[in-house]
Amino acid sequence: MGFGDLKSPAGLQVLNDYLADKSYIEGYVPSQADVAVFEAVSGPPPADLCHALRWYNHIKSYEKEKASLPGVKKALGKYGPANVEDTTGSGATDSKDDDDIDLFGSDDEEESEEAKKLREERLAQYESKKAKKPALVAKSSILLDVKPWDDETDMAKLEECVRSIQADGLVWGSSKLVPVGYGIKKLQIQCVVEDDKVGTDMLEERITAFEDYVQSMDVAAFNKI
Repeated sequence: MGFGDLKSPAGLQVLNDYLADKSYIEGYVPSQADVAVFEAVSGPPPADLCHALRWYNHIKSYEKEKASLPGVKKALGKYGPANVEDTTGSGATDSKDDDDIDLFGSDDEEESEEAKKLREERLAQYESKKAKKPALVAKSSILLDVKPWDDETDMAKLEECVRSIQADGLVWGSSKLVPVGYGIKKLQIQCVVEDDKVGTDMLEERITAFEDYVQSMDVAAFNKI
């Protein structure tokens, strides 16, 4: 398992493909798995790797809380696609790729005026191309199961509480009541979120805050749009 070399364009492409249908490296909430991979990436992925960049920016927002995220940090070879080997830090990177991404030159060698001019021109071209690319908004469709305490819970009020949660990048959709047994019904409700702005952890925290009505919340389905 692994992503190849996460400091190379090829490794970042593997990461981007892996995150095409996932919000996190493992599970539905940020964890030490995300921290391990995040720390192996040397910087923000390029804009054309929209899934990796969305994930990078989201995990970066947990910078101050990363030590408290759940799970145990493992070696990079424990994450990612099963058919890819981790080579991050091995130095087994193609020299041509190194030349292509060395926009800032080397700190260990003296730089000639010609090389400096060429580097600045390449950097300007890269920034210009990056600025022209339209920003892609990654979205997900999430189906939530919201369970009440008992059969006496006012489900209309429970749904009203859930829909009262408003956030930039969050749109509530259809809902229905689903029997779970002993006369108890759970609320099953759909929502569409912008991945960079709204996560399942935020939804769970705010929904379960209505503790007079809500016993728990689960993610029943999670799909990229």
